[in-house]
Amino acid sequence: MSDTPTAAADESPAHPIVESVAAGYAFEGAALELGGLMVDAETLTDTHIKIPLGMLNRHGLVAGATGTGKTKTLQLLAEQLSANGVPVFAADIKGDLSGMSVPGVANEKITARAASVGQTWTAQGFPTEFYALGGEGIGIPLRVTMSSFGPLLLAKVLGLNDTQESSLGLVFHYADKAGLPLLDLADLRAVVQHLTSDEGKADLKTLGGLSSATAGVILRELIGFSDQGADAFFGEPEFDSREFLTVTPDGKGLVSMVELPNLANRPALFSTFLMWLLADLFHDLPEVGDIDKPKLVFFFDEAHLLFKDASGAFLDQIAQTVRLIRSKGVGVFFVTQSPTDVPDEVLAQLGSRIQHQLRAATPNDAKALKATVNTYPISEYDDLGKVILSLGIGEAIVTVMNERGAPTPVAWTRLRAPESLMAPAPAAEMEAAVKASTRYATYATQVDRDSAREMLAAKLEAGAEALEKEAQLKEQTTLEQEADKLARAKKSRQQEEGGLVQDVVQSGAFKDFMRTAAREIARGMFGAARRR
Repeated sequence: MSDTPTAAADESPAHPIVESVAAGYAFEGAALELGGLMVDAETLTDTHIKIPLGMLNRHGLVAGATGTGKTKTLQLLAEQLSANGVPVFAADIKGDLSGMSVPGVANEKITARAASVGQTWTAQGFPTEFYALGGEGIGIPLRVTMSSFGPLLLAKVLGLNDTQESSLGLVFHYADKAGLPLLDLADLRAVVQHLTSDEGKADLKTLGGLSSATAGVILRELIGFSDQGADAFFGEPEFDSREFLTVTPDGKGLVSMVELPNLANRPALFSTFLMWLLADLFHDLPEVGDIDKPKLVFFFDEAHLLFKDASGAFLDQIAQTVRLIRSKGVGVFFVTQSPTDVPDEVLAQLGSRIQHQLRAATPNDAKALKATVNTYPISEYDDLGKVILSLGIGEAIVTVMNERGAPTPVAWTRLRAPESLMAPAPAAEMEAAVKASTRYATYATQVDRDSAREMLAAKLEAGAEALEKEAQLKEQTTLEQEADKLARAKKSRQQEEGGLVQDVVQSGAFKDFMRTAAREIARGMFGAARRR
């Protein structure tokens, strides 16, 4: 659909869509501007569609097929949140969001879009920090210790079944009780290897629910996980998630952007790492109740990866975190392709919906479309499913929570244009910004202090040394015993030989022999003298 302005609809009370929707979006307090109300594909009105700023901690959903404008909608929301002094966290899946740090570039398309929805467009950038998971990218490294990550999230990443997940929890429990800090993946592997070794059999028996076979399965999964390069994500210094709650001196909320390179290779890891960040915020932040604006809005892109093949316990934890983190002043927006990607217990807690175009190319797509329509309030549009299929790029079906906490009427909306660059920021500028950040010095260099791996290695080495010393002592004792035995035997022989000589010397035959010999010698000597 063209971005050029179109004629406004008849906005008299006789028009049911305008009459219903306009009243529903007449908010008194601060609000984020989304765009203009459309009656149909050709008719754009001057009714503004908004989201109350104070209701953004009631969470939300941005959904739509690939290429329908979800990323630009996320950018539009993040810009206005930052301008209103609300910090933003966003995962930059494709790299497009990095352009938020750079002022946009005007062109005819942007100018026409802005004019059509009554937007005064001004090119501007927003304060942005760039991060990278485990340092894979040019951003500031984000790391987490294995102990903080915990067995439940790790089991999700490894794809363990319920029994294996429970067994992994026992391994963490053993490490905690044994005073073995789990900082990185190598530490956890070392603990599992210890439990499956001859030296650790006794410890393994104390963990009644952990069999050697299950421990072996966990170890193999950990080795495979490491082969995928996951070691880079775990370790110290661990990132303090409260860094995201920064407001700049000029009153703008800091936009924290996380690069997700090689997402296709490790989808579960990335989505689960984002869940850890959210859970960490929930753990650290105090209760604030209802406030005028959120302390942080967290955009959870590619959310379907988080819920795919998740265990019941994992889904329960997500639902609980989303339900309770509202009171900590944090809003969460899930960004995915279809609302059906999000479990019902989570979807029910999302107060704002921005639905881009869906496609019904298959029977499953048609089923998902029907389920999506059923999640919306009653609409003034004759066939909401048909509207969703016909949405143009940059258009969405919107319903939000009003200032009283009730859902607003469904509004077909032409969305405003972002004012920052709608393309990746230049790599050189991003790298310069990262190196200039005060956080870079804190988190850039990885720390490797003594933990479970080193402690178990030292214990094994000490045990080996003790065995070696014991063997040496045993060998020395044996040698001393042999030497003593030989000495006693030699002395015995000497004593036997000395007694025999004495018996011979003292015998009468020996004495007669010696007297005869003496006489013969004397005769020889004197006889010879006489002859001379």
